[in-house]
Amino acid sequence: MRLGQFLKLAGAVDSGGEAREVLLAGQVTVNEEPEDRRGRQLSDGDVVALGTSAWRVLVEG
Repeated sequence: MRLGQFLKLAGAVDSGGEAREVLLAGQVTVNEEPEDRRGRQLSDGDVVALGTSAWRVLVEG
């Protein structure tokens, strides 16, 4: 799953445009590293954080 899609499904943002804004503003980290690519492919176990919220990516089979 791509990062922008994940942010929408997690309820962190309401739209792809909002995802782009928070990413470009440097507000999102993946595994504690700043990330600005909306198309970044996420893997099982990745931790995505925005502000004080964080989510662990779980890939089900």
